[in-house]
Amino acid sequence: MDKQVTRTRKQTYSWPLQKDWADLLGAELDSSSMQSLAAFLTERRGSGADVYPPADQVFAAFAQTPLQTVRAVILGQDPYHNEGQAHGLSFSVNRGTPVPPSLANIFRELHADLGLDIPPHGNLGAWARQGVLLLNTVLTVEKNQPGAHQGKGWEQFTDAVIRLLSQREQPLVFMLWGAQAQKKGQAIDAGKHCVLTSSHPSPLSAHRGFLGCRHFSRANAFLKSRGLVPIDWSLLDSPAV
Repeated sequence: MDKQVTRTRKQTYSWPLQKDWADLLGAELDSSSMQSLAAFLTERRGSGADVYPPADQVFAAFAQTPLQTVRAVILGQDPYHNEGQAHGLSFSVNRGTPVPPSLANIFRELHADLGLDIPPHGNLGAWARQGVLLLNTVLTVEKNQPGAHQGKGWEQFTDAVIRLLSQREQPLVFMLWGAQAQKKGQAIDAGKHCVLTSSHPSPLSAHRGFLGCRHFSRANAFLKSRGLVPIDWSLLDSPAV
């Protein structure tokens, strides 16, 4: 994995990213929207607001999935807003944390699609280490306030991530779950990449298209058709992290 670097910005704020991602996203990290976002996050944390995930885990998806390893992107909305859940990977929670309802529906679909046993934990790090970028459209949230950090600048940043990934030569799988995630599809070259869309796996919407979507098998079928290694979606034997 590339050595981690810190890109220092104006307003004495820094965005810690691995070198490969920092090089790709440098222009976006220097943008006025990210400087405004930095000021907003500094103010919220400084005022005592409970911002999730912890500051050192906001970019965990990029740390665990180096740029050159990306084969698929799972895009959600914003992080879990309950204490002790969000740790920087979309839909994932640390071992020992009860599996949230959205993740339970993901496991339900995983079982229906591939026949895999339901994992005994909710940590999706094994997917990230295989090249599945577990990204949200917004990377921070506040305690018990879903959507609290929408419209603060994260959307422009994740727009750039998706756009730049779409421009890469290697075919990728984009799994866009929920209306916010699906909006990102406009920036994806569907002639080169596989774009899979469905409703969000939340209990409020999973029955409107997520359950039964078969995204896991469809993703692997696409990767195989391009001569790429499929993803092992099983989490039963993944190491504790």
